[in-house]
Amino acid sequence: MSETYTGDLIPVFFLSDSTGISAETMGNALLLHFPDHRFDRTLIPFITTADDAREVVRRIDAAVDRGMTPLVFVTAALDDVRVELQQTRAPLIDFFDMHMQQVEAILGTRGARTPARLHGVGDVKRYNARMQAVEYAIEHDDGQSVRTLDKADVILVAPSRCGKTPTTMYLALQHGLRVANYPLVDEDLVSTDLPRPIRHLQDRCFGIITTAARLSAVRTERRPDSTYASLRQCTYELKRAEELYRTHDLPVIDSSAKSVEEMSTLILQVLARRPHPDN
Repeated sequence: MSETYTGDLIPVFFLSDSTGISAETMGNALLLHFPDHRFDRTLIPFITTADDAREVVRRIDAAVDRGMTPLVFVTAALDDVRVELQQTRAPLIDFFDMHMQQVEAILGTRGARTPARLHGVGDVKRYNARMQAVEYAIEHDDGQSVRTLDKADVILVAPSRCGKTPTTMYLALQHGLRVANYPLVDEDLVSTDLPRPIRHLQDRCFGIITTAARLSAVRTERRPDSTYASLRQCTYELKRAEELYRTHDLPVIDSSAKSVEEMSTLILQVLARRPHPDN
């Protein structure tokens, strides 16, 4: 590859004949190791026919024609789809093929190679648990409901827009955990007491912090030129939140320095060292 990528926006494609979650997860895990590069990510899921695949190849090759070879991550299980995708002029990073062939060789038999199995839908019990966790997360997002908070595996606590919701949904969808997130508003920050609805659930709470500059930038997108988004207000809320976390010895995660995957892993590590709450 002859291009010099420094400073350029690098096109990245995640391709799948199912949801694309695996391609995105594994591809992004690799891209995290290149923090000096900027990526333009495109997910193309449900490539289920050869015609679909040929259209995707045309799209990728058009990016090649524009002068920069894209990164292409693939987890297609269907043979006819994979054959067509391999016709692109861009190099493919085929996670499914490189690992499936090795597993088949070890087991001495050919795998089913069906998209549903690739993403674990065949495990009905686990799938249903994840969907129930997602429903729980939606109901308890941003303090919308305090009903059945005692059923939560995890409660994320932070001022508004600190990154609670993405981590909540990731833990629910990927790990089947019931996660609630609770926003700290002005009246909660007057003292260092935990808000009343979660006061008896301290052992399930995790504090989230970020930088004042980042929080201000995120809030400005939502409410420009407001007190809510001002650097002064953001600094105040984060300082008071950290005092609350320290008072109650809550585990704290910095969302400005970690990806959703990294934050979730840290939470899982803490949970693994604790007795599971009775439900």
